Amino acid sequence: MLQKIVFKILVSPLALIYGLGVSLHNAFYSLGILKGLRFNIPLISVGNLSVGGTGKTPHIEYLIRMLKPYVQIAVLSRGYRRKTKGFRYVVPESDANQVGDEPLQYKKKYPEITVAIAERRAFAIPQMISQQADIQTILLDDAFQHRAVTPGLNILLTPYSKPFTRDFLIPLGRLREWRSAYERADKIIISKCPDTLSIDDRKKLIQEINPYPHQEIFFSKYQYLDPYYLLDQNAVLQLENDMQIIVLCALASTDYLIDYLEKQVTYLEVIEYEDHHYYTEEDIQKLHRRWASLEGKRNLILTTEKDATRLQLLRPLILKLQLPIFVLPIEVRFLDQDAQRFAKSVQQFLLDFKV
Repeated sequence: MLQKIVFKILVSPLALIYGLGVSLHNAFYSLGILKGLRFNIPLISVGNLSVGGTGKTPHIEYLIRMLKPYVQIAVLSRGYRRKTKGFRYVVPESDANQVGDEPLQYKKKYPEITVAIAERRAFAIPQMISQQADIQTILLDDAFQHRAVTPGLNILLTPYSKPFTRDFLIPLGRLREWRSAYERADKIIISKCPDTLSIDDRKKLIQEINPYPHQEIFFSKYQYLDPYYLLDQNAVLQLENDMQIIVLCALASTDYLIDYLEKQVTYLEVIEYEDHHYYTEEDIQKLHRRWASLEGKRNLILTTEKDATRLQLLRPLILKLQLPIFVLPIEVRFLDQDAQRFAKSVQQFLLDFKV
C-alpha cells in the first residue's frame, strides 16, 4: 500500500505534464485553430480513452458482420507496430510484419472487404475513395484521439472492470486523455461485461458516466467459440474439463480471458508478454519446453486470434516442434435488447448521412 502511494506521488507530475500537452492539442481543435477533415462518405470511429484492452478489434468485427450484407465497407487502421511505412492495402498474403496484427486479422477473417493501413488517416481516406469508388463507409480503427479526421459516428469503448471514470492519465493510469474527453463520443459501449449484469448495476454505471444528451450507452460481452488449430483452421476442438492448458498471449488485458478459461479446464498456466509482442524463436523454444514438461495426455496451448497472426511468422518452427497451438476465437454479444438498439442507431446514422 505504501509503495503504491509513493509511486503515485512520484509519477503525478509526469501525468500532469502529459495531461497539459493533451489539453493543448485538444484546445487547438476546440478553438478552431486546427480543424478535423470531413469526407463525403460516412466514417465510423471505434476507439477508447485508454491505451488498450477495451475490445476494439472484436467490436470492429461486430460492425463488419452487421453492415457488410447491406453496404460496401472498408476498414482503415494505422497498422500498429508494423515494420513498414506509409499507406498500403492489406491482402490475405500479407504478414504481421508488413501490416500489423489487427489489420491482418480483419483481412483473414473477412477477405471480401477492403482493409488499408496508414499512419495519417487524413491522407489515406481520399486514396481509398478515389481508388475504390464502391466503398460506402469506412470503419476507423482506434481513431478516437486522431482528431485530424472528424468521423460522423464516434463510438467509445470502456471496460466494465475499469471504466474510464475510475482511471487516471498515463503514467498514473492507462488514460490517453482526460476523462472529460468522453464528451466527443456519440455512442459509449461498456465492454467485457459479465454474463449476468443486473439492471441496478447498469443504472449505477450509467449514472457514474453521466452521459450527455446526445449520447447512448450500450453493454456488451464476449462469447468464446470453439478453438481451432493454428496451422489448420478446419481442425476444431471443444474445451473439456480434463484438459491442461497453457495460454500464450500478448494482450493489454487478460483478466476476462483467464476468468473464462479457469471455468473450462482443470489446469491453466498463463505465459504473458506485452501487448502486440512479436514472438521470437527463443519464445517458442521456451514454450515447447514448458509444454513438454506437462504430465498427462490432453495438454494444449491456447492463444488469441490477434496473437495467431504474429505466431504465423514462426510457422516452420511451430510445425517442426509439433506444438499443439489452438486459437480461441471471440465474438461480441450485446446484452439483452442492446443489440437491436445498437443496430438501429448505426443504421439510422447511415440513413441520415448527408454529404
